[in-house]
Amino acid sequence: MRLKNKIALITGGANGIGLATTQRFAQEGAKIVLWDVSDKGNDVAEQLRREGYDVIFKKVSVTDPDEVHGAVAEALEYFGRIDILINNAGITRDRTLLKMTMQDWDDVISVNLTGVFNCTQAVAPIMKEQKYGRIVSASSNVAIRGNFGQTNYVATKSAIIGMTKVWAMELGRYNITVNCIAPGFITTAMTDAMPEEVRKQTIPHIPLGKWGVPEDIANGYLYLASDEASFVSGICLTIDGGAAR
Repeated sequence: MRLKNKIALITGGANGIGLATTQRFAQEGAKIVLWDVSDKGNDVAEQLRREGYDVIFKKVSVTDPDEVHGAVAEALEYFGRIDILINNAGITRDRTLLKMTMQDWDDVISVNLTGVFNCTQAVAPIMKEQKYGRIVSASSNVAIRGNFGQTNYVATKSAIIGMTKVWAMELGRYNITVNCIAPGFITTAMTDAMPEEVRKQTIPHIPLGKWGVPEDIANGYLYLASDEASFVSGICLTIDGGAAR
């Protein structure tokens, strides 16, 4: 029970990597504040409660700072504290530079970057008051190596690495660690939409010869959120099977 009685707020926690993280954290003893824009979050929370876990769900758009602050206040009222923030919510709107619209750009920036800022800014004062906190955000290995057709996505994931380092400096004095994870190719509903031929072309670039699964990333989140990582801050943990950079 590596997260026994810890309160964990997980954004985008109803699908894919977020769902695997929600389930793993609950199994490890955490009480879960589940946020997602999908109504599926109700079903996830209900199922976990049937299994004996303490979970609350709120439909939240991380792009709206007022909505975020209101939902944080509700979570604090219910649980009394927030120990862990997992900034997992994210989207893609892939196009090449010459075809990308301002809407494509703005949508991804709003969720993947501004959303992380909104959530962290809302939760950090609570952690400061507690003198304890774990903040982990989703970057990507494409932030390090780039990726064709993902100017907007790569920009956000690169920025998250930079923000992580800044926040580690600013918040460390309050016993708050701040880290991020850079997943490689992970099998999720989002990546299932990729053409099979494109998926196959990625395998030779992964030394382990396969894609990861959501649980691989959930395990990374778990480590960085646990007290085992109490002296780990300001890093980006790459989980990509050794993919070429």
